[in-house]
Amino acid sequence: MRPALFVPLAAVAPLAAVAPLAAAAALAAAPAPHPFSIHDLLALARLAEPALSPDERTVAFTVRTADRAANRARFDLWLVGSDGTGLRRLTDHPENDTGSAWAPDGSAVYFLSARSGSSQVWRAPAGGGDPVQVTRLPLDVSGFRLAPDGARLVLALDVFPDCPDLACTAARLAEEERRQARGRLYERLFVRHWNVWEDGLRSHLFVVPVAGGEPVDVTRGLDADVPAPPFGGMEEVAFSPDGRQLAFAAKVGRDEAWSTDFDLYLVPADGSAPPRELTAANPAWDSRPLFSPDGRFLAYLAMARPGYEGDRFRVVLQPLAGGPPRVLAESWDRSPSEIAFSPDGRTLYATAPDLGEQRLFALDVASGAVRALSGAGTIRAPTAGRERVIFTRESLEGPAELWSVRPDGSHPRPLTQMNRERLAGVLVGRAEQLRYPGWNDEPVHAWMVQPAGLDPRRRYPLVVLLHGGPQSSFGSDFRYLWSSQVYAGAGYAALAIDFHGSAGYGQDFADSIRGDWGGKPLVDIDRGIAAALARYPWLDGERVGVAGGSFGGYLVNWLAGQRPDRFRCLVNQGGPFDLRSLALTTDELWLPEWELGGPYWRAAEGHKRHNPVDHVARWKTPMLVLHGGLDYRVPEAQGLATFTALQRRGVPSQLLATPNEGHWTLRPASSTLWYETVLAWLDRWLRPEVAPR
Repeated sequence: MRPALFVPLAAVAPLAAVAPLAAAAALAAAPAPHPFSIHDLLALARLAEPALSPDERTVAFTVRTADRAANRARFDLWLVGSDGTGLRRLTDHPENDTGSAWAPDGSAVYFLSARSGSSQVWRAPAGGGDPVQVTRLPLDVSGFRLAPDGARLVLALDVFPDCPDLACTAARLAEEERRQARGRLYERLFVRHWNVWEDGLRSHLFVVPVAGGEPVDVTRGLDADVPAPPFGGMEEVAFSPDGRQLAFAAKVGRDEAWSTDFDLYLVPADGSAPPRELTAANPAWDSRPLFSPDGRFLAYLAMARPGYEGDRFRVVLQPLAGGPPRVLAESWDRSPSEIAFSPDGRTLYATAPDLGEQRLFALDVASGAVRALSGAGTIRAPTAGRERVIFTRESLEGPAELWSVRPDGSHPRPLTQMNRERLAGVLVGRAEQLRYPGWNDEPVHAWMVQPAGLDPRRRYPLVVLLHGGPQSSFGSDFRYLWSSQVYAGAGYAALAIDFHGSAGYGQDFADSIRGDWGGKPLVDIDRGIAAALARYPWLDGERVGVAGGSFGGYLVNWLAGQRPDRFRCLVNQGGPFDLRSLALTTDELWLPEWELGGPYWRAAEGHKRHNPVDHVARWKTPMLVLHGGLDYRVPEAQGLATFTALQRRGVPSQLLATPNEGHWTLRPASSTLWYETVLAWLDRWLRPEVAPR
């Protein structure tokens, strides 16, 4: 029997039983209610990095806010009781304070700050008082971990590998600043990576006593960055419970631009021996090492297929006394992104995408049995105590706040409501998940966010949102760049489609678009729009636009040639235009080589099969192109070529070039300009009756 066209999904217990904070705020009495806007988005507090105190009574966490006057993000540390009481600010300085770690006795919190003029480790009394500077090094500290006994720190510092000490690197950097000729000679890739040109520096790990002393480079001699930029952080580094060893992840060798082979290493924390590789037998990605509380095992995440970043991460346990590694829950067809041990070591908590949500799971270490501890929403950064698990939770209807739940999944409760007042009187759009038959009638999921203040008697234009990746998901998280609520507040319905290739629906679903970028997703988009129009009578099927970034931007370019008469307008942010030229100008080559069948000279047909540049002759839909000048993942020339093709074809088009932004738009002023430009473009073609923004 053919599946029904649309099936609304009920929320999943237990967390779904708790109303989203933003929804509650939207219903609260307010003198002048107004739809959610970019200004409301920038006013929100972003909570992250919860750290539970040793006595489990207090949680330290980071709060990010937008400093619009300085056009940058500001980070401060806050504390709250693990029962939700006693919320207070711990640090309040114009410079950023991040990365909290508790002293073993709970008396103080260590953190990073640049308040001295460079990024160093500081210590603040938990009970209040002035912070004290702990490290005074000639180089910036980019990350740190505190040893379990509190006596030592491991620091991440960018150094020239051939320098014998930190002073050498500092002197060479100063000398380079004085040079008038800034040319740089390369002999290997990377030349540039994400949004920076490679400068010869490597991130190394240094161990230093908290009381002071000479830092010891425990990764000297490794041809690698530890941790690896831009996404690797100190979650890739772990102290053993006795503080004698460090585990870390690194991608070593000259092939890092086309390899995903991160391996795990063990090294004595005193630097008395070189790092020892633990996972040489696995040619794929190994990540996030985590010692068991008793120090007998190392847990980590591992992929099985080299050269593919979208492969499923498995949870692996490696006995440190010897013996083969054990995959935990091999049959669990989800890809966890974070793991945390319970204090007794019997449970591993993991977050993983699952059917459009990011849930919290509990994995039994002995049996591998998996239990879901959360339902609706996006869960991140779990940290476990004996009585409760702490994490951040967000949804499409509200930003992240701190929550806790008992280890059995019962009694979920919020610990903070820092955005409640910020959202009081703000109208947000109701979010609902759809399931419909996509390509080959296989189930596909999407999120519909209704226009804020929906009047069912009216008919609203629809904006279809397409995510990047491609092995990613729009999910139920409260985004800041591609915020569905900003579109909802501007009078649009937003339909975010998790087409074939998306994460959280099983590995076969994620793998299914290899070599078929323009095939299955195209069918899923067509059918998703039809499903939404059939479900919601207040949608205007004649006023439909599509917006996407990165791989979503590729799909926008593909739709321009495949569906030239379907849409009123298109928005393309950082999307590939010519897959052939992208193949050798992008920074990490494994992505096109895996997805399109190999290097271009060995797989020319794969790079040509679904190439937008070959269909420009059919382009006629008005398109807005947005591209960052520091985007080296999809280089700026791809956006310029897209705009040039549109102009040469005589298609109404605009280009918003942001020279100081990369693959994402991060600065508050740039974000405001980004949204205002996008909404003005949508209004022009989908809502011409409204006044220009």
